[in-house]
Amino acid sequence: MSADAAHPDITRTPPDTARAGRSPRAWTLLIAATLVALALDLGSKHLAFQRVAGAPVPIDRREVIEATSLDTLIPVHDPVVVVPSLLEFTLVLNPGAVFGIGAGQRWFFVAFTVGALAFALLIFARWTTARERGAHLALALLIAGGLGNLYDRMLYACVRDFIHPLPGVQLPFGIRWPSGSPEVWPYVSNVADLFLLIGIGALLVYSWRRPPEHQEESATTD
Repeated sequence: MSADAAHPDITRTPPDTARAGRSPRAWTLLIAATLVALALDLGSKHLAFQRVAGAPVPIDRREVIEATSLDTLIPVHDPVVVVPSLLEFTLVLNPGAVFGIGAGQRWFFVAFTVGALAFALLIFARWTTARERGAHLALALLIAGGLGNLYDRMLYACVRDFIHPLPGVQLPFGIRWPSGSPEVWPYVSNVADLFLLIGIGALLVYSWRRPPEHQEESATTD
């Protein structure tokens, strides 16, 4: 007689409701999606800094650290217009976080990113089930975005940006941002930033729409 037959009250946890940290398939999806997204981010940065200015723009870590203004390290160039008034590419070196926030705090953002990546892995392993693939893809975007910008900070002491949406589109009624810019979107970012925003938004929506019983399963299954 089997152990299960001797103890009929013992139930097995279905593979798709087990915690994702115990599922090889869930780990495979997370790692594969992270690697693909990371390759897209780093590849797009490399291509932009090779092509947008008309000639390759090398970034030297020592020059970045010693420079009083990172603008001097980028040659003057015309933006590459992808769609007029909607999207253009222009090269910018960002010493801060997303949208240039916290310039000059590189090591703080390195430490913060490492902590955030560890927290994302904890969410994946302990708070999602093996079947919650949408959440795993969102977490993969977060991890890839964090790793992409962490790579830049460690290798170049800054982040390579090139995506400028809504270039030249002005705020109505003469309104300006606190920085003084009248543009609707004055920030230049990169694919990693895009992945971070999509990942955060997707997780918020997913958490809001997640059935309560799934939350109980991920909290109680082992």
